[in-house]
Amino acid sequence: MFKAAVVLSQQYNMTVQGQFIGWQSTETGGDAIGALGNTCLIMSTSNIVGIVGPELSREAETIASFAKTVGIPAISYAATAPDLSSRSTYPAFYRTVPSDTMAASSIVKLFNRFNWTSCIIIYQKDEYGTGAMNAINEAFNDNGLLVRDIFAFDIVTLTYSSDIISGLTSDAARIVILWTETTYTSLILQYALDNDLLGPQFVWILSSSVSMDSFNQTSYQNLIGMLTVEPVVGSVVNALVNTTLLNAAFNIWQQYELESFPGPTKVNDYGLFAFDAAWALIQSLQQLCSTTTNSSSSCIPVVNSSFCFDRRFLNADSFFNILTNTEFLGVSGPIQFSVNVTDRISGTYYIVQNVQPSANGVDFIPVLKWSGSGEWDPYTLSNVIVWPGNSLTTPSGKAVLSGVTLRIGVIVAAPFIMATNVTDEYGNTTIQVTGYCKDLIDLLQNAMGFTPEIIVAPLNQTYSGLII
Repeated sequence: MFKAAVVLSQQYNMTVQGQFIGWQSTETGGDAIGALGNTCLIMSTSNIVGIVGPELSREAETIASFAKTVGIPAISYAATAPDLSSRSTYPAFYRTVPSDTMAASSIVKLFNRFNWTSCIIIYQKDEYGTGAMNAINEAFNDNGLLVRDIFAFDIVTLTYSSDIISGLTSDAARIVILWTETTYTSLILQYALDNDLLGPQFVWILSSSVSMDSFNQTSYQNLIGMLTVEPVVGSVVNALVNTTLLNAAFNIWQQYELESFPGPTKVNDYGLFAFDAAWALIQSLQQLCSTTTNSSSSCIPVVNSSFCFDRRFLNADSFFNILTNTEFLGVSGPIQFSVNVTDRISGTYYIVQNVQPSANGVDFIPVLKWSGSGEWDPYTLSNVIVWPGNSLTTPSGKAVLSGVTLRIGVIVAAPFIMATNVTDEYGNTTIQVTGYCKDLIDLLQNAMGFTPEIIVAPLNQTYSGLII
């Protein structure tokens, strides 16, 4: 969609000093230094005046700092780390995807909707995961909710900061928020499946959906009930988008790379965020050159250098000012920036998807939508949420005793606990417990579903001895 935006600008005859706008692209590979090196290499051979990207937050912090140094804007379509929102720290950075600060606010609204009060967070240990974890933790603290435990996932060693098996099973919270990239999400979910940490005991909330094909079909029942909280474009929630631009971009894609076009309803939302990032740059650049009064001088003057850090775009302040004040209806929704933050300040939308049974096994189904303020609304009137265990009843979010074996120690003290030795027909002797306390245990067992294992203390054992 980035390329479609550039080609569309050429078809619309949008030029800079009589020349069409061109493009260069590079893959960053998830490494910040690699991203910087590739960017420098391209800038040494091309007159680059703007950057669309990078995708990942751990790359974006480095590229945003570099963009500030050389005086060109960088607009990311997927980097969501809250630390990137600071305009004073990153004056050259913009983004068309919502910040995870907004995602944290939406999760608070989700917890309030379902009367949940606490959670456990698992996050990937980089700028993306750490930023989201801090944002969620802060939002919970501000709204009277509790993050009971936090586990970091090292994306280099693929290990956890501590034992999540004992951590999750011993915790009272049963809502797990997982903030990781898709690749790591699949790994962590498989680990959770192998250790019985998913449904029906836990509700997992993911930051993105994953392919169900990576899991064995025998595990599908345990995946049912998972939720995702994901940023989406306006068309997904029936909000206003620029359909003229959208259709034109799709036509270009089909004209030049028909074999890669997935269909108009299957284009990834981040591709549409990328189109709007490129379109914002193109419009701002054209406006910059249209306001240049001196026809004898270039509107994009650059101090070139073989060393990319010494390169300077001399009209940087004017360019940034125009871009900051740019407003248009994009293919993802209304695009508008701010002098105070790097985030888009309009057109932010989220959906909740729910893993439900489907004809092919299980699939993610949209069930709720959120438009950046207010409460979550049903995605459609007919949508229902299927919770872990194929239940339609909203879980409490707390540990339940159903199916759990409880070891209960009792002291013989009539009429509360009375113990009688009973010998069966085979000569086996067992202790039969009766009394008021046994009746209470039976009532609790029926109400809560646990399995009691009653242990009668020796008659010569004191209460103090039991406690010690």
